[in-house]
Amino acid sequence: MTRTDGYLLDNRQTEAAEHFSAFAALFDPTTFRHLEALGVGSGWRCWEVGAGTTVVSWLAKKVGPTGRVIATDTDTSRLTSAARPPVEVRAHEIGAQEPPGEGFDLVHARLALVHVTDRERALRSMVEALRPGGRLLVEDADPALQPLLCPDEYGPEQQLANRLRQGFRSLLADRGTDLPCGRTLPRLLREAGLTRVQADAYFPLTSPACAALESVTIRQIRDQLVAAGLATDQEIDRHLGNVTSGALDLTTAPMISAWGRKQ
Repeated sequence: MTRTDGYLLDNRQTEAAEHFSAFAALFDPTTFRHLEALGVGSGWRCWEVGAGTTVVSWLAKKVGPTGRVIATDTDTSRLTSAARPPVEVRAHEIGAQEPPGEGFDLVHARLALVHVTDRERALRSMVEALRPGGRLLVEDADPALQPLLCPDEYGPEQQLANRLRQGFRSLLADRGTDLPCGRTLPRLLREAGLTRVQADAYFPLTSPACAALESVTIRQIRDQLVAAGLATDQEIDRHLGNVTSGALDLTTAPMISAWGRKQ
């Protein structure tokens, strides 16, 4: 396959809202747990990178009327409902533009850097935007760390699921996605000058949200899988039926959360 630029799971697709809902159901509890542990509270100034509405709304409640939340993304159309005080929405491309301010108490990015070509520059930009003592929390998937959709591959349904997941990973790699992204975060945060760096990973083995995410993902990339010769329409229909049946124990790529403080 030839190299194709662009985000594989286009936010403008009709399935995008369903995709974001599945992400929120899967990952919000982990994200909120980490943000709570970092002490986010009244009056904080926060920059939410590649913003999702659920995280922005959570931050807005925590910082209150004396705080501020700058929510940025390359496409801000889905953030319209959140654009009210203390939230300010801005179009911004991390890694290519200067930070939308400085002196932040918190900068947070979830599932954003994996699609950025110059991740080290993006991380430096986020660190520069922090005040001394400010916290950075970066969360990203690592598709190469767990390549299987069904870790318990005991039958043809699971084998088909794992083959389609391999096709998905091939499409991601073809677009330049850095598949081993998540595992590098602790090192990159230290190299960016942060202290007290820690990390953990969230790896669901099966849940309704995993099934919902798989279903919408396959529907979003269906045409690309077929065009690339990675699957047939009949195989995709069969897999979607297997997912709907609830008979598959589906997982996702682990989401690695890494955090640290600016000196």
